[in-house]
This record gives sequence, structure tokens and C-alpha cells, in this order.
Amino acid sequence: MRKFRFIAFILISVGLVASLVYWLQRNKPIEVIIAVVEKGEIQRTVTNTRAGTLNACRRAKLSPSLGGQISRLPVREGETVKKGQVLFEIWNNDLLAQETLARSELTASKALQQQACIQSELAAREARRMTELLTRGLASDESAEKAVSQSRSSQAACDAAVATVSISQARIAVAQAALERSRLVAPFDGTIAEVNGELGEYVTPSPVGVLITPAIDIIDNSCLYVSSPIDEVDAPEIRAGMTARISLDAFAKKFFEGQVRRVAPYVLDKEKQARTVDIEVIFLSDKDNRNMLPGYTADVEVIIDSHSNSLRIPTEALLEGNKVFVYDPDFDTISEVSVTTGLSNWQYTEILQGLEQGQQIILSIDRDGLIDGAVVKLEAAKK
Repeated sequence: MRKFRFIAFILISVGLVASLVYWLQRNKPIEVIIAVVEKGEIQRTVTNTRAGTLNACRRAKLSPSLGGQISRLPVREGETVKKGQVLFEIWNNDLLAQETLARSELTASKALQQQACIQSELAAREARRMTELLTRGLASDESAEKAVSQSRSSQAACDAAVATVSISQARIAVAQAALERSRLVAPFDGTIAEVNGELGEYVTPSPVGVLITPAIDIIDNSCLYVSSPIDEVDAPEIRAGMTARISLDAFAKKFFEGQVRRVAPYVLDKEKQARTVDIEVIFLSDKDNRNMLPGYTADVEVIIDSHSNSLRIPTEALLEGNKVFVYDPDFDTISEVSVTTGLSNWQYTEILQGLEQGQQIILSIDRDGLIDGAVVKLEAAKK
């Protein structure tokens, strides 16, 4: 009997303690952060589903079309180069010798052309003179015909010499083309991002369909853009020319004005659960992309619609089912209120009905114990 009384006493004590703890916790104010319902601009935006990338408008990964030993490497990583500047050269003394030979042949061909054409002019004058003498009866038919034939032969020799000069010029072009294949030149003004190779090393050309590390990677940093994936559901609303905001992890809390330059005409299905459409966004001011490097992580917000002087609240204050906790400063309690929303983005949500300007709402909705009628204590105010 005593045992049962003891057990009952223990159970009653535990219940009383639990009730006391519950009563104390229930009436203990919950610290919260509030925000004020205000008026301002609100925009509906579309953001990228995954991180985008800052790219250079022009970037070339160059590899030689011939294999051989590196004999000249006048540039280093980080160096600025001009269009047409030689960046890389393979041993090509044999090709240089062929070019020299072709130029020598051209010189000889021009000399022979000059000789043949001078003789042609002399033969032509002689033919005209003999023809005139023939009309006066001072020369025989045989002499005149011989002079005319000689003139035609000399003219043919002159024409052949001219053709030989053209052939020699073509041989020089062939030799120069072979030389160009042994060199890499800058296709535009830019900065050397990467050099793969050293003097004396052997390089091999890239086989068709097989990618190898480029010998020279050159980037034009004067023009940058962001390539970013957009969910296929949002893509139909985006058009080239729309205004956008660009943010980069390297420039925290800073936004750059941009414009959509291109929307890809196809959907990427590399990830079956999240098919995306790539868009390209350029900076509206060239000054904005100074000191930026291609490869930076970047995000974009494309502005689809915008309302000015609208009632708005921070989006993080919105509960599921379009509800908010409204703070009553007279009783330090909160009440759950349903609202009708309009435009929305990650920062603000437009309120069409349910709230008035100046009301205070709970921003820290993740605090434990927040329910309709809960007693709260202000931690800090935030607009």
C-alpha cells in the first residue's frame, strides 16, 4: 500500500513540475525582430537556378597546327599583348630557308621578265619598221614576215616571263603559309592567361576530335558578360534587352546594372530534374567590370515587372499560406493575419490587402514558440 502511495506521489510531483515549466515557458516573452510595413518600389524578378560565370567576350585557346620543338616563346602569363604579336613559334629553319629560296627565285624571275619584255619591245618596233618599209617597196615580203614572227615570239616570251613571276610569288605565299602554321599570333588585343610549354619542349598538334591542353590561352578582359542558367519555367518571360542586376561573390553586397544580351534558343537537359536555359547578361557600364576576372561566380536577377510606391514587406517575414505575424505594441503580443500579395522577389513582397503602412510585423519568424497570441519582446527594430 505504501508503495502505491509513493508511486502516486512521484507521478503527481512530476505532473506539477511539468505544468509549472509549461506555464513559465508559455508566459516567457519570445525575443523577436520586427519590420515596418512601408511603401517603395517592388519588382518581380527571375533569378538563376545555379551560379553563373563571368566570361570574357573574347577568349582564344590556341594550339599549333604542326608538331615540333618550341624555339621561341616571347610571352609570359599575365602579359598584355597586341593583335598580330607572335606568341609561340616552333623550330622552322627549314621553312625559313624555303621562303628565302622562293624570294630569290622571284628576284631571278623578275630579271628574266625584264629582259624578255625589253626584247619584245625591240622586236615589236622592228616589225613595225619592216612593215612600213614593205609598204614603200623598200623591203621584201620575207623580211617583213620574219620581223613580225620575231615580234610575236618575243611577246610570247615576255608573257611567259610574267607568268613565271606570278608562279614565284605564289611559291612565296606557300612558304609564308607554312611558316604561319609554325607560329601562334595574337588574334586580338588581350592578356595571356596561360602558357603550356617551355623552350626546347616538343609539342604535338591536336588530333581531330581530341581535345588537348592549349599552348596559349589569351583573354580580352575589356569586355565581360555573365552566362547564367535560368529554369525552363521562367525562361519564356525573358527577352533580350531586359534590365538585369548582376552580383558577384567577389564583390559582396554590391550590385551592377546589366542587360540581357542573349537567350539561348534551346533547353539544356544535362540535369533531368532541373532543365535550364542559358542567358547572357552584359554590364551597362564598362567601368563596372574593371578589376574583374573571368571565372568569377556571378548571379543575375532579370527584372520582369516593376511597381513604384507600393506597400511592401520583407519577403522573409511571409509565412506559408500568405500570412504574417502582426505585432501589437500595446500588449506585446502578436496576431496572425492573412494578406493578399502582388509582385515578389527575394527581398520584398508587395501587399495588396491585409496590412497598412506603419504596422509592425515579425521578421524573425523562425523563432520557437511563435503562434497566434504569443507574448513577445523586441530584440531589435529593422526597416
